[in-house]
Amino acid sequence: MTKFTMFRQDENTQEFKKGSVIFGEGNPGDVMYVVIDGVVELKLQGVTVNQVSADEIFGEMALVDSSPRSATAHAVTDCKLAVVDQKRFEFVVQQTPNFAIQVMGVMADRLRKTTEISIKEKIRKVNPNILDALFAIDE
Repeated sequence: MTKFTMFRQDENTQEFKKGSVIFGEGNPGDVMYVVIDGVVELKLQGVTVNQVSADEIFGEMALVDSSPRSATAHAVTDCKLAVVDQKRFEFVVQQTPNFAIQVMGVMADRLRKTTEISIKEKIRKVNPNILDALFAIDE
C-alpha cells in the first residue's frame, strides 16, 4: 500500500476516539483524510472492505468526484487524521504530480478489493459451498 508520509507533520488535523464514525455511507464529502496515528475501518453496506493505518489515505473519492461517500469510516482505535480539502488536494497534485498517480493506485486497489468482496458476498448468499470451492486456493 502506498504511504503518504508528506502529511506526518500536518497542522490541519482532527482527532477521533475509538468507535467514532468519521463519515457515513451516503454522506456528502468535501475532504479526504490521511491517517497520522491509529486505524480506520471502511465498511460498505456493513461489510468491512478495508482497514487504513498510519500514512494511508481514505475518503479520496470525495475529491475526485462530487458523489456521496461510498462507505462508512469509523475509528478502530483513537485516531489522529490530517484533513485535506479540495484546494489543498489540487495544490499537492500540481506541485507533486506523482501524488495523483499514488491516489489513483489506492483507488484502483480498493476497487479491485471491493469488487472481489462483493462477488464473494453474492456467491455466499446463493451457495456458500460454491464460494469455498472457488476460493479455497486463495484463502
